[in-house]
Amino acid sequence: MEKLNIYGVNSPSSLIKGNSYVGRGIVVGRTPDGKKAVCAYFIMGRSANSRNRVFTLRDGALYTEPYDASKVEDPSLIIYAAVRRFENRLIVTNGDQTDTIYDAFAEGKCFKKALEKRDFEPDAPNFTPRISAVISFDGEDISYEMSILKSIDEKGSATARYIFSYPSVPGLGHFIHTYVCDGNPIPTFQGEPERMEMNDDIDSFTNELWESLDCDNKISLYVSYTDIESGNEEYRLINKNK
Repeated sequence: MEKLNIYGVNSPSSLIKGNSYVGRGIVVGRTPDGKKAVCAYFIMGRSANSRNRVFTLRDGALYTEPYDASKVEDPSLIIYAAVRRFENRLIVTNGDQTDTIYDAFAEGKCFKKALEKRDFEPDAPNFTPRISAVISFDGEDISYEMSILKSIDEKGSATARYIFSYPSVPGLGHFIHTYVCDGNPIPTFQGEPERMEMNDDIDSFTNELWESLDCDNKISLYVSYTDIESGNEEYRLINKNK
């Protein structure tokens, strides 16, 4: 399999480091050796409510849960299943649309159709985008789709819907996140998902992502590498709140 000429592909640190608030982020792609599918999801937070979270693996799915249940102010937008599997597909999102996509797949619907019933998050004035991705495994190959649902204007009057479809290329991944940077209100992600360089070593990739995230605002990170041929999965999970 021909390897990627990495011209135009950025390292995780060059895309994240020095930016105090990229919000929640999803990375999907393929390792340079072509053998494994890469999936990463991280969360950041500025408020006490947002920072009061940890990632937990339960029954093969990744959940966000409160670190201290007594301090939860509003669980509606911070507690959800972030990563789930449906047959030969791996779903990762920044909200409860994970379940929406899973249920749609069970009904024989596609990724695009599943998200037609969802909108951006109702957290004015930020109107946080909903970001989602699905990796589809097909024998010795994979492909993936990514989506962002965001407000069309500062009033939250309607939802703009963007779907991106990619074949997998060894060494190449795509990165989508909720915000451009910190602000008030926070500016939402713009354009096509960013091209990110993948790594054959899960520990090196995990460490670079985690160390690139702002120390004050990062909360949790999950990275999985799935062998495309066998389906065997290896993962790393880091919680700032231990």
